[in-house]
Amino acid sequence: MMQTLSFSSSDLAETEEFLSSAYTPMSIGGRPEHSRARIVRHAADRLMVDRLSFDYTMAYDAGCLNQVCLVTVHEGSFVDSTDGAYEVFGAGETFMIAPFDRPYQGEVRSARYTITMFDPALLGEVAATGGGTPGDVRLTGQRAIAPQANRALGAAVAYLRDHVLTDDVVGGSPLAVATAARHFAAVALASMPNSLGDETASDSLDADNRTVRTAIAFIEAHAHLDIALADIAASVPVTPRAVQYAFARHADTTPLAYLRQVRLARAHDDLRGADPAASTVTDVALRWGFTHQGRFAAAYRRRYGVPPSTTLRG
Repeated sequence: MMQTLSFSSSDLAETEEFLSSAYTPMSIGGRPEHSRARIVRHAADRLMVDRLSFDYTMAYDAGCLNQVCLVTVHEGSFVDSTDGAYEVFGAGETFMIAPFDRPYQGEVRSARYTITMFDPALLGEVAATGGGTPGDVRLTGQRAIAPQANRALGAAVAYLRDHVLTDDVVGGSPLAVATAARHFAAVALASMPNSLGDETASDSLDADNRTVRTAIAFIEAHAHLDIALADIAASVPVTPRAVQYAFARHADTTPLAYLRQVRLARAHDDLRGADPAASTVTDVALRWGFTHQGRFAAAYRRRYGVPPSTTLRG
């Protein structure tokens, strides 16, 4: 189920109390004449997106978040002063405010921004080295590795905010939310400096046809469940990196792309068998983890040559 909450206040004490309960214990500083703060949260399993606006400069001294926290700045700026640093983040940037297991300090300077927070274990689950324990795989820098990576992060945040964490989507498909959370973690991992190592010799040796066949059988049997790269690899069993190499070499795709194609085929089957009076394209798409209806329709048309609504109408 999704959690939705909102907050609006001009009282600094109320704002400090709310921020401490919603994020982590913190104290805020400054005594501005105007101190309006607005926050709206949508959260589901292992994932939350908050829209925030502060019309003043607010200094903060905060404890550990225990979540990976990325901030997308729309207006104004942030200053990170943790451990004596002085890093400024401005409009258009998406950055990590702090490692999930460390306290942080800084200022919000008359900013409007989006916070995206997720379970740090997701990084290990989507990584090529597997894992799932917080800290196994972690982001090691605050900024994206390149301008295009920063744009990809910003787009992924907007997708979650505008197309996934809404009442209709979450209420209709927990699988859609879980899939989107893993996708976002994968985008963050690809876009930010991280702790991943290099390829090992055993990964290359394990990347054979047998690995692909076993992984495909697992995917086809479990496509209706919330499975990740680590689950697919464990079914072989090889490392997640090895199963990625195997699909690239022998199937000209990736394990997760193959999973999406299987789910698209299952959606096609459901549309063919559905009663148009009792079911909709959106119902079927969400059932199979497709949250963006435009992208689902485009992928469906590319594969089957007609819009999904045509298949539903029979």
